[in-house]
Amino acid sequence: MTSAPVTSLAAPAGATFAAGTPTLAELTTLRVGGPVAGYVEASTEAELVEAVRGADDAGTPVLVLGGGSNLLAADAGFDGVVVRDARRGLAGQSDSSCAGANLTVPAGQPWDEVVATAVAEGWMGVEALSGIPGSTGATPVQNVGAYGQEVAETLSSVRVYDRLERRTRMLAVGELGLGYRTSVLKRSLTDATAGGGRTWGPTPRFVVLEVSFQMRLATLSAPVRYPELARRLGVDVGARVPAAEVREAVLALRRSKGMVLDATDHDTWSAGSFFTNPILTVAEADAQLPAEAPRYPVTDHTRIGQIGAAAPTVDGLVKTSAAWLISHGGFDKGFGLGAPATLSTKHALALTNRGGATAADLVGLARAVRDGVREAFGITLVPEPVLLGVGL
Repeated sequence: MTSAPVTSLAAPAGATFAAGTPTLAELTTLRVGGPVAGYVEASTEAELVEAVRGADDAGTPVLVLGGGSNLLAADAGFDGVVVRDARRGLAGQSDSSCAGANLTVPAGQPWDEVVATAVAEGWMGVEALSGIPGSTGATPVQNVGAYGQEVAETLSSVRVYDRLERRTRMLAVGELGLGYRTSVLKRSLTDATAGGGRTWGPTPRFVVLEVSFQMRLATLSAPVRYPELARRLGVDVGARVPAAEVREAVLALRRSKGMVLDATDHDTWSAGSFFTNPILTVAEADAQLPAEAPRYPVTDHTRIGQIGAAAPTVDGLVKTSAAWLISHGGFDKGFGLGAPATLSTKHALALTNRGGATAADLVGLARAVRDGVREAFGITLVPEPVLLGVGL
């Protein structure tokens, strides 16, 4: 694949969007968003770094994009350059049962292909993260997690281009500041401390180039920690089963919720879970949550002693379910405001494009849900996707 030409790397404000470049609707799983002023498809690391550095030098906004599965973009488009990471490949090596497997992946590699490879090779620790759309480079930014597993458990390091220092750097897992759906990489968008004295956006200070993982060699899964997954597998929580069975069970669960991409299924025309699960203090939970609302322990997956071990609990905190708050706040599956944007018919946590929806339609729906939950429970839901040119 050759790099596509840059239509207008230094497009000034008010520039005319050039024909021939893809729209953000064509580059995202929500399928909304207007034209862009410039577009680069990088097939090498050098092309990726050059495009980002060139945009920064020109003072042009830059959006580095992988699978486009975590972005809600404005109908007006983006008066900047979109750099899409088209790199693929997996470099894996398993030395021994003690050393385990080391895997290095370019940021543009689709994540689910990494999981499929790990399961096929007998590398344990990511099988419950099957079916998550998007690229591998997004996994440390969001600290992706599902069904009791987080990518924090197997991450070893991330190689990045630091836009502030204008150089490539290797960040060890301990430097990433990983938490629930967050990292130093993500926080640099809104936190000047993480950003080195300023905030960045819509691309973070650190552009992920490669992600390295350390996994155990095992054909059995890590202990199944998520009750719903354990029920699907017909085992007790804590049991280990063939990793391939965990992968298939997770894919089946995600399909039942419209969380596996399918061009023919409008429930998957989404950005996945639109809101994160709220984390509250115990006192806040007691004061704001009804007695029947879910309460889960908050666990720290960065402090797991070894891959597959249980994550320690964080004292004084409680996690509740955003989906429960939404459905009990008066918003059923399929809820809409008359526009072609509704909650998924399979899962109340996903906002979907039923065909022809605009970013404005989705923003209106998100506001209605957020405000309704806040009115019902006094809890403000926080959006998970990156919001490009739109605000809630």
